[in-house]
Amino acid sequence: MENLWNDNDAAQYANDARANGQPQALGLRVYTSRIIGKVADLVLHGGGNTSVKVTDADGTPIMHVKGSGWDLETIEAAGLPAVKLAPLHDARKGKKLSDPEMVALLRSNLLDPSAPNPSVEALLHAYLPFDFVDHTHSTAVLALANQDNSEDLMREIYGDRLAFLPYVMPGYDLSIAGADLFDRFPECEGLWLKNHGLFTFGDTARQSYDRMIDFVTDAENYLAARGITLPGPEKSDGTIDADLAGRIETGLRAGNSPFTSSLGMDFRTGPSIRKYLTNDALDTIAVRGTATPDHVIRIKPFPLILNADASAEDILAALDDYKTRYKAYFDRNAPNASEKKVMLDPWPRMILIKGLGLIGLGTNDKAASIAGDLGEQTARIINAAEEVGTFAPINEADLFDMEYWSLEQAKLQKK
Repeated sequence: MENLWNDNDAAQYANDARANGQPQALGLRVYTSRIIGKVADLVLHGGGNTSVKVTDADGTPIMHVKGSGWDLETIEAAGLPAVKLAPLHDARKGKKLSDPEMVALLRSNLLDPSAPNPSVEALLHAYLPFDFVDHTHSTAVLALANQDNSEDLMREIYGDRLAFLPYVMPGYDLSIAGADLFDRFPECEGLWLKNHGLFTFGDTARQSYDRMIDFVTDAENYLAARGITLPGPEKSDGTIDADLAGRIETGLRAGNSPFTSSLGMDFRTGPSIRKYLTNDALDTIAVRGTATPDHVIRIKPFPLILNADASAEDILAALDDYKTRYKAYFDRNAPNASEKKVMLDPWPRMILIKGLGLIGLGTNDKAASIAGDLGEQTARIINAAEEVGTFAPINEADLFDMEYWSLEQAKLQKK
């Protein structure tokens, strides 16, 4: 993983912040957020989050943390709303908060009431005792974090430099669990979140960023040393047969479809995608779950799988089967939810065409492109994960909780 830090660029961001009446640290936070966000193998489409702690003009400790809905690659100071730290620390001593209560706590302590909601992981950022905190969903890390023996792998690679956290639902629960974990291992330089990603932190923007890049590089090197190839993002190198694309589009627009009036289809193929789609166990591997929890709100819990020679009748039958399986997934899990859930549309957002390529789907071209990006990354993650051992993402119940999590649904609707 290339380290993109540049002293001149960093100084420019710090100076620009000062010229705008902002803390230089906030300028550096914008800078390192952007150089993280521009690397697709660290974060994609609004994934990840960053923060910096400073002292306000009146001496009040505050934290600037990524606002919900912002993308790290293009973030500006306005995308890092400021929140008072003391009330957040006080809340840790109180009762367990529901996620809506957590959001209310964060909003009530914003310096600017019109600012966007702070990240759902803002409390963890607040409780880690470092000025700078970074969180990513690295491709290489996810290939290793999505293993049953993820903790053993982490210790083999990093020793005690990282602390291991079993999967915990993002939001309040993750914030408390992560903070408690750090309290037990205060010498660690980062947190390894099973099935989720990586946190690093430091006293300076560069220290936290360098740790992130170094730890991701260590994961990449671990794979490479075992002969496991993990290429970077690959551009599509082929096209889909027009007749097949037409049959798929016709099927997707049929019946009570969310795509009746507007349909985006983003076809991708390439070496890693074709390797994934020619895996003899594709029908099993592809339905295990998503590579990181929040992908489920973009691409559903499992894809639709088709043969390259699928007829119009085959496609309609496959779509009917998909909708039946999705409803069964909902019916299995909704009764266990703490609040009543209303089923989302049961149509796929990802199509895998065996041996050929994948199609990201959406109600517009942007949503389809995002799904395509996630599908391409997923192919590379699963290829590597299956060579390490077995791709083992979060279980169905946890996946359902994430897909139907009110906070994530609100973020998606905002986008």
